[in-house]
Amino acid sequence: MPTDPIPHPPFRSALIVDDHPLYCDALAMTLRAIAGIEAVETADRLDAALARLDAAAAPDLIVLDLNLPDVDGLDGLLRLRQAAGAVPVLVVSSLAENRVIRGCLSAGAAGFVPKHAKREVFRAAIDRIAAGERYLPEGYDGGAEARPGARDEAIGRLALLTRQQARILELICEGMLNKQIAWELSIAETTVKAHVTAIMRKLGVQSRTQAVLLARETHFASLMPEGG
Repeated sequence: MPTDPIPHPPFRSALIVDDHPLYCDALAMTLRAIAGIEAVETADRLDAALARLDAAAAPDLIVLDLNLPDVDGLDGLLRLRQAAGAVPVLVVSSLAENRVIRGCLSAGAAGFVPKHAKREVFRAAIDRIAAGERYLPEGYDGGAEARPGARDEAIGRLALLTRQQARILELICEGMLNKQIAWELSIAETTVKAHVTAIMRKLGVQSRTQAVLLARETHFASLMPEGG
């Protein structure tokens, strides 16, 4: 039975994750003007954003650019969502193809705004998210979103991983063995084995190789239309 959307309290703080200083400044001004968000912080790398979330109270809203120097594709969104908990993440990107937007929604984004959208679009997006709803940009093919493909299902499974499981999967993708992962993360090898078992169960795969192939579905190359 469908339930009513759960509204968020008014947004009073935000974290912008984008490596273009001028755009960050402009977006911060926009958030203050259209939503009354007084406290706006910025991070120019995903790692910096994750460190910020670990160091202090979470902001009310996170605004994320997909194209960061230290991530590829939707991996940054997935990792940020795992670290942010219930904080809504609004993706702002110049990559506005339906396939990319659909992937962002599968990964748990609260909404998507094309990077060069007008101020009124940002106002509509934040109002929708504050009402507990998702914001979809004008022109997005909602019919395609209602029929997710294998790629979207894979991204949805990856979104189920905990932050530690996602880190272990990242190290598996780098070719590390359980013993090496245990040393890297300063945990017992038996703990790594338990996490690997849980990862494969959540992803619905039978081997580490299959898990690596599924993880690659988050990369930009897999999200772009064939021939584009």
